[in-house]
Amino acid sequence: MNTNADLLKELRIDRSPGPPPSRKGLWITLGAIAIAVVLALAAWLLLGRAKPVPVQTATAASLATGSASASVLDASGYVVARRMATVSSKVTGRVREVLIEEGMRVETGQVMATLDPIDADAARDLARSQLAASRSQVGSVRAQLDEAEAQAKRLESLVGQQLVSRAQFDQAIASRDSLRAQLATAQRNAQVASDQLHIYEIGVDNTIVRAPFSGVVIAKAAQPGEIVSPLSAGGGYTRTGIGTIVDMDSLEVEVDVGESYIGRVQPKMPVEATLNSYPDWKIPAEVIAIIPTADRGKATVKVRVALKEKDARIVPDMGVTVSFLEKAPEPDAEPRRGVRVPAAAVVQRDGVDAVFVVGRENIVELRKVQAGNTVGGNREVESGLAPGETVVVSPPQGPDRRHDHHHRHAMTRDV
Repeated sequence: MNTNADLLKELRIDRSPGPPPSRKGLWITLGAIAIAVVLALAAWLLLGRAKPVPVQTATAASLATGSASASVLDASGYVVARRMATVSSKVTGRVREVLIEEGMRVETGQVMATLDPIDADAARDLARSQLAASRSQVGSVRAQLDEAEAQAKRLESLVGQQLVSRAQFDQAIASRDSLRAQLATAQRNAQVASDQLHIYEIGVDNTIVRAPFSGVVIAKAAQPGEIVSPLSAGGGYTRTGIGTIVDMDSLEVEVDVGESYIGRVQPKMPVEATLNSYPDWKIPAEVIAIIPTADRGKATVKVRVALKEKDARIVPDMGVTVSFLEKAPEPDAEPRRGVRVPAAAVVQRDGVDAVFVVGRENIVELRKVQAGNTVGGNREVESGLAPGETVVVSPPQGPDRRHDHHHRHAMTRDV
């Protein structure tokens, strides 16, 4: 039986160091803590941060660099020449000399090329010889006629005196009339020979290719030694032209306007054209005519636009964007302040006009602006927005707070 002292000894605390913890348990503990941190961070990213919203964007354009008049319609087209020709020879022949190069300016009647004139020269020389022979025959018949007329006059006086018979006088008259007929025939033959010579001289001139009008050479098609023919009689190895020239004064713009918008375009309507190669150059223009036919496949109507400025930078087949204006811009008007954005970019927030502006790192913020008139799908912003800034078109409805935004490349229109 234990005493109280023995019981007290059993209640003593054992303060001796226990066995060290295992390394495996320590790694398990650290792994659990890391997993918990990762899960907490993922939950914050998924739940505590707003999801990116895909939107359409546009760039604010300055009203000072644009037209002083509002645009009612924008369209695209190409520069075309109303007067352009591929110059060829009128006859088939071998090219002897080509006197043009691409980019060279030629005047009306200037020689562009010459063909080998050997055959034409030979035909002309033969016609000259035939004309000379005809004229010689005319001279011979005229001399015989003069003698016959003198003989008939002498016999006429003698027959009255009954010194010669009436038969001799009648024979002299018949000879004179015959020679008169022969002279008329010889003279007609000489005229025919002269006309034939003129034709062969034209044939020689046809071996010289001249410019039909003043313009600039845009293509050189033939080289010396090649055969050229207006009918391409020699097949694939025969050239049909010497070169192509364009009258740069006849340049204009042709645009395709959708059938739904053609009602906005009228003849003599002011237009502002912008070449794709020179986007900062605004060219004043004017509607010439609306072609009275439509393209069934594209559902468009072709419109001709005249350029009021002539410049060497404008060349055929250049891409161009045109803006049909309400009225012609005033040349002395002061530059307008403000920018132009799509009308759908301006929204109402708390009773005032505002736009969502894309800042750095694609962060979108709400900005209050002072908006103006709406014309042709665009709206003028008088203050609060600078040119070149990117705005959101048709922003989604939601709280007015900053949120992330994905920039979508497929834009309906870049203003």
